[in-house]
Amino acid sequence: MTVKIILTEPNKILRQISQPVEHVGENEQRLMDDMLETMYAAKGIGLAAIQIGFPKRIIVIDLAKDQTEKNPMYFINPIVHNKDTEQTTYEEGCLSVPGQFAEIARPKKIEIEYLDYHGEKKILKAEGLLATCIQHEMDHLEGILFIDYLSKLKKSMIIKKLSKQKIKPERIVV
Repeated sequence: MTVKIILTEPNKILRQISQPVEHVGENEQRLMDDMLETMYAAKGIGLAAIQIGFPKRIIVIDLAKDQTEKNPMYFINPIVHNKDTEQTTYEEGCLSVPGQFAEIARPKKIEIEYLDYHGEKKILKAEGLLATCIQHEMDHLEGILFIDYLSKLKKSMIIKKLSKQKIKPERIVV
């Protein structure tokens, strides 16, 4: 397993719509393994393949607070069938929008159909933080970031700040 570089906003790749996975084989499983390693290394709870430069409809999630009690979840070609009309709000952050957080309201409960790590069809009813995380990661598959839910002004301020961080030269301490 390899830790990959996580793309950060602004980056055109993050705005691409991810393509469906035709077949779940060794390459896709290796990609999911790498995604998990990358997510764990970055101290995240979710990651979409597009965030490491692969425009495939794959997301991984692990809400376990204790890294020794890992509980990875794999979602390939996820589709939400039912969204609750009741909303819940969480303060969201994103590995592709480092250091930025905002309260985002999303449906409290969802029902999702997907393929698992082995390509088997599954249906899951999720609520709370898991439902929010799944929706956040599924947004990535459509080229949407959580900052797109913010006001135009707030979003542009965040993007400007991230752009300035990218311009700074690497520091070397000798």
